Amino acid sequence: MFMKYKIACAALTLLSSVPAFAQEAPTSPVTVTGSVGLVSDYRFRGVSQSDKGMAVQGGITATHESGVYVGTWGSNLGGWGRFGGSNMELDLFAGYAIPLGGATLDVGATWYMYPSGGDTTDFVEPYVKLSSTMGPVKGLLGVAYAPKQEALGKVCSDSACTIFNPGVKGDNLYIWGDISGAVPNTPVSLKAHLGYSDGNSGLGPRGTSIAPTGKYLDWMVGADVAISGTPLTVGVAYVDTDISKSDRAYLAGAFEVLENSKGNGKSISSGQVVFSVTAAF
Repeated sequence: MFMKYKIACAALTLLSSVPAFAQEAPTSPVTVTGSVGLVSDYRFRGVSQSDKGMAVQGGITATHESGVYVGTWGSNLGGWGRFGGSNMELDLFAGYAIPLGGATLDVGATWYMYPSGGDTTDFVEPYVKLSSTMGPVKGLLGVAYAPKQEALGKVCSDSACTIFNPGVKGDNLYIWGDISGAVPNTPVSLKAHLGYSDGNSGLGPRGTSIAPTGKYLDWMVGADVAISGTPLTVGVAYVDTDISKSDRAYLAGAFEVLENSKGNGKSISSGQVVFSVTAAF
């Protein structure tokens, strides 16, 4: 009788421990993050890709605990940014981020795609980024270099395009730095960006050129506000470049927005205040 009692007690103990084991589900080695947002103007390296109009954007990234990650990001386009007639930009990227002392080294590449556009608009751009955090302040330095590709080639040798050279390949270098930091005891974060482009001084075969006037600087200063209790962040930023009027005039037919468009005749590389609303998940 005593033996049966001991067996019954052991069985009850085992059954009572099952829920505890069930709650300890193994942690997945892969983390998935993403965001979707609305911006008043899609600026890429200081130049509007949406004809100074609104754009809906979103992306998703899967990161393995080893530091390997893959993801995609997309946005609608307008005006000059509609390379090859595409209404959308779709970026695919992959890389490897590893700790390096008190910093993080990130090496990867982005494939810029323009679905339904011309067949010579897509290009690949490898990058290296070094980031670090010191208290509430985050800093990042990056270098991106797109090797010679047809999408970045200068097809016209003059502004009137009397000399046409299809199939010419070009490359592009971009160096940039970002800094951001939260204001203590507030939902506000401040941010700033400075970038330098060195690439095609004209336009590619379908209007493509991630440095449309060759060498120039772009910069941004702004602030974000996290809405408490929600995944939303509201942002405002001032974006500008040092692209001169003479450089813009060189590409006037494609680079300047039209008088009856959203930009009211203003350059898509001049200073602009950009608003954004983003939801992260």
